[in-house]
Amino acid sequence: MSQQSLRFAQVLWPAFLMAGVLEMVVFSVLDPSALSFGDWHPESVTIYSLAFFVFWALIAAASAASQWMAGSVPPDAAASAGQSGQVRRRRTRHGTAQHV
Repeated sequence: MSQQSLRFAQVLWPAFLMAGVLEMVVFSVLDPSALSFGDWHPESVTIYSLAFFVFWALIAAASAASQWMAGSVPPDAAASAGQSGQVRRRRTRHGTAQHV
């Protein structure tokens, strides 16, 4: 599996699962047969399908943005953030040292 297809899978599969969960939560409260958009009165299956794809797209976009931002950290910054094996200490507001 290529790196790019792995990244797509890492974004799309969890987004698919969460879209299903979100659809169950939303439609446990909302009745799709009561929805209408002007003169258009879609069937319940249409509402379920459209809502699922909208939820999936929104969650996938948020996941892709998170993955893009996490991947944009320069390698030298990641090494200095504690991955080099060194223990870093940071002062807290009360003057005590805290391991990072």
